[in-house]
Amino acid sequence: MRKNPKVNEVNEFLEIASDFEDPLEVIRESLSNAYDANASNVEIEIRSREMGSDIIIDDDGDGMNQRDLESFFDLGNSRKTDSIGYKGHGTKIFYKSDRIVVNTASDEANLRAEMDKPWEKLNQRELPQYEVTETPVRKGNTGTRIRIRNFRSGQGFDPESLTYNKIEHYLKWKTIAGSTAYLFDDEDREMNITVKLGDEIDDSRQKLETTTRFKFPDEQLDPDMSSEFPAERMCKHYKPTEVEVEYEGGTTTLQIVGMVGGKAARNELPTYGKHSAQFGVWLAKDHIKVERLNEAISHDNEFLHFFFVVNCQDIELSANRESIRNKSSPVYQRLTEEAEYYLSKVAQDPWFKEYLETRRDAEIKRRARNRRSSLKDRRERIESGQALEPTNRTEVLLTLERANSKSDASTITVEDFEPNADVHAIVRQGGKLRNAAVHHSLTDHFEDDLTFEEVDLIICWEYGDPTTLREYERTGYLGGEIEFQLESDGLVYEDDGQSFIEILCLNQESDKVTQQAVISD
Repeated sequence: MRKNPKVNEVNEFLEIASDFEDPLEVIRESLSNAYDANASNVEIEIRSREMGSDIIIDDDGDGMNQRDLESFFDLGNSRKTDSIGYKGHGTKIFYKSDRIVVNTASDEANLRAEMDKPWEKLNQRELPQYEVTETPVRKGNTGTRIRIRNFRSGQGFDPESLTYNKIEHYLKWKTIAGSTAYLFDDEDREMNITVKLGDEIDDSRQKLETTTRFKFPDEQLDPDMSSEFPAERMCKHYKPTEVEVEYEGGTTTLQIVGMVGGKAARNELPTYGKHSAQFGVWLAKDHIKVERLNEAISHDNEFLHFFFVVNCQDIELSANRESIRNKSSPVYQRLTEEAEYYLSKVAQDPWFKEYLETRRDAEIKRRARNRRSSLKDRRERIESGQALEPTNRTEVLLTLERANSKSDASTITVEDFEPNADVHAIVRQGGKLRNAAVHHSLTDHFEDDLTFEEVDLIICWEYGDPTTLREYERTGYLGGEIEFQLESDGLVYEDDGQSFIEILCLNQESDKVTQQAVISD
């Protein structure tokens, strides 16, 4: 007897919706859907509520008919073919809410769909239902409005973690708003995007406006020799190139475009946060950047100088669209080989070699000048009798050794020091070896997200900002509770068990005010 495998519908909906961990993915899905509906304009409004976030998405696209509406709510029932949303997973992120209302007008019908308590029902192992009502068609008034109430956004839409700057960065680096398709197709359609945040989230401006086009900074092929950093604004575009690639089982097309540039040129791109998380070589589908392939760049060339997008419609994405899942396939292997070959040609470009040489020469000159200036300052400080004030881990330990040399009995000696390790030093105190973390400020230990595992002693120059220390006492640290007992030269950390970590502050006299501020709060 033959039997067909069965699917637990509720579990599948719950798992797919849960896979979308970043609430900003609501924006990504909304923009892609609006673009696929031929919208010219889309507006997204987000307001923070006690139980979540209220989100409204408006577009002036073609609207949805009955079949499209089914695809919106169904799983694995998309009408798309090879584009990102062909699996029908994306809109399931909307299920993480208390209510979904879709009003959509097409040339076929005006439809209103309502789904109540989708997230609650899924977690109760119940498949949520939606009700559809239809009204007469209103010609020439197409478009879709989606209203989501109490979206379970976690931390993503909290005022401290969501700003217009962060959204602009996300739009250009993770959604169709950062598309490079227009560089390959003169008829590529541009869509205007508006995002409005409630004042309780970000009141720095009224709205964010952009389009579905990623703009490169202007080229500047020659160095600015009048500048201290002559290569900083140098920039070269590498024109859009289409490459037909054969692989075992078929052919595919790569669309490659990009730039190489200095820091000032890269700063003109819509970046937010560390450049190391944004630049390099991006693999894309639908010209939406998905995952980086920085190993395609020769190890002799830092990826930070590069920004290239390699688009291929034959890469397959994970359910949440955050990564590529067919990396073992022949098409992916050939894609990476071709990308590496293309970028090896960029690295051999005489202009690129000149750019690196210009940077290198300027860096050598700056280092020599800074070295002379530093030595001059250090000598003047010694001659004036000023004490050394440490600025890094090495100088903190140097200060400790100086203090030991002036004491009748050396209390602590440094036996081993690795500044890049989590436990920076092994010291000898009273004849016993102790594991020590070393920082300029005590607060640095927390800013570096270092644990207290295997740490017996923290050596620092100063305690740091008392407000920061009090905040860790209030909110905890790495899942545990912490109490600063600076009057006893230590802290108590309680996770699985309770540990007392001794603190040796080398500048205790000047830190007495800080110590009292923390203790007396």
